[in-house]
Amino acid sequence: MSKFLDHMSEYFARRKGLLPIVGLALIVVNLVIQFILPGSFLALSNLFLHIGLIIAIFGLMLAWAL
Repeated sequence: MSKFLDHMSEYFARRKGLLPIVGLALIVVNLVIQFILPGSFLALSNLFLHIGLIIAIFGLMLAWAL
């Protein structure tokens, strides 16, 4: 587990903006789903919005720490 965390830390240290961009992309996907599939579970639960927001905030905190 320690080697995995070291590897991921070095990977994201070189790519500080990757997680916030992925989070923003998921938020945009959620917006598109709202218009394409308005009655589906994904649209009603805003699943991609919540996951994207968590990933973006985590990415900003991780980039600030690294």
